Amino acid sequence: MTESNSTVTESNSTGTESATTRPGLLERLDAGPVLCAEGYLFELERRGYLQAGAFVPEVVLDHPEQVTALHRDFVHAGSDVVEALTYYAHREKLRAVGKDGLLEEMNRQSLALAREVAEESGTMLAGNVCNTNLYDPENPESQVRTREMFEEQVGWAAEAAVDYVIGETFRYAGEARIALDVICQFGLPAVITLAVGQQPDTREGQSLPDAFRRLADDGATVVGLNCIRGPATMLPLLAAVTAAVDVPVAALPVPYRTDADQPTFQSLREPDDALLPEGRPFPTALDPFTCNRYEIADFALKAQAAGVRYLGLCCGAAPHHVRSMAEALGRTPEASRYSDDMSKHAFFGTAPGLQSHNREYRERL
Repeated sequence: MTESNSTVTESNSTGTESATTRPGLLERLDAGPVLCAEGYLFELERRGYLQAGAFVPEVVLDHPEQVTALHRDFVHAGSDVVEALTYYAHREKLRAVGKDGLLEEMNRQSLALAREVAEESGTMLAGNVCNTNLYDPENPESQVRTREMFEEQVGWAAEAAVDYVIGETFRYAGEARIALDVICQFGLPAVITLAVGQQPDTREGQSLPDAFRRLADDGATVVGLNCIRGPATMLPLLAAVTAAVDVPVAALPVPYRTDADQPTFQSLREPDDALLPEGRPFPTALDPFTCNRYEIADFALKAQAAGVRYLGLCCGAAPHHVRSMAEALGRTPEASRYSDDMSKHAFFGTAPGLQSHNREYRERL
């Protein structure tokens, strides 16, 4: 299996040295956990370069330098992967906002921006497809159109010589299987992740172990969960997934404090919601629920102990979260140079030479 993945990378490459010499996904997984930073849409929205709601990544055309900067920030923080920002850059989303004429340009630009950073950093380059919001298990025509949409995006990713393709945030297992089939037809390794809502099963009502067994049997390189659920409500689902399949398992939660009563970030509620649009924190008022870096590090260790080998974060992630996850896995990314050291803090520090009157005052701060 590793040999076929390496051959695919070479046969689809454009001839650049980096495309043919980088270890493939399975080789990286054999060497240890793979860390993949996601969450581009939310982070770019927070930075003022992307509109919440439609979440169409027009930023790759309007402000490509911001996308490149975020790619570099995530690599600096420890990501092993540069994922092209083609999430929601599909025909159905662009049609909905009246910009379907930008489809190919947006995808090719996204892939080019990601490739630049992957090549300069020696990280893996991943293409991306996602939930279409069109697929309907009761509508055969929607399934045909869904396949056509995946074929467009995976085709452009293959031409860009990606190392593998991520198919993510699928609530329907049937839609995930179509994505997987298309990725396999292009001869590329596939990371396929499902997103589950308040009930821990697929939207068709299929159990997660059964859904993942079928995806693994159909040729997925990695299967797992991403998005929707925070660390506390994704973690309990992982053991059953790792027990069900013999391929590496992925876990990429949203970095929000979901719980048993509110297991998804869409279901989170504030006691006082008078100022919130429609009385709901999702998606632009989730700040009070954000996990701190230590909670993310704790999740990384517990997920790894549950057998997860492909880790990351989804919507809401920021570089400091990624760094904490990397450090929890025993790594020292470039960003670790700036990890916290409170020993020299004027009030809370312990280093010799600090002013004692400041240290004595700290309990009054």
